[in-house]
Amino acid sequence: MKQPAVYLMASQRNGTLYIGVTSNLPQRVWQHRTGAADGFTQRYSCKTLVWYEVHSTMLDAIAREKQIKGGSRKKKLDLIEAMNPTWRDLYEELI
Repeated sequence: MKQPAVYLMASQRNGTLYIGVTSNLPQRVWQHRTGAADGFTQRYSCKTLVWYEVHSTMLDAIAREKQIKGGSRKKKLDLIEAMNPTWRDLYEELI
């Protein structure tokens, strides 16, 4: 399934956040959860998908990722709280 998406992973509620962009959200989140994706998410244990947004093109998704990354932590928390106030793991919705 190729569908551009922007997503936020978290270590825990109000914990460390990671924002990314991908064309295959279920596969990418699985990589983060299992440690197959080296780097930030593995180092800080960001394994919970707490927010995502699908886009029609990768260019749109990348532009949105940059916009979110440029915003404050509060704005990122507000995005999560609006879609997922209990910070549940949204991965199960994808598979």
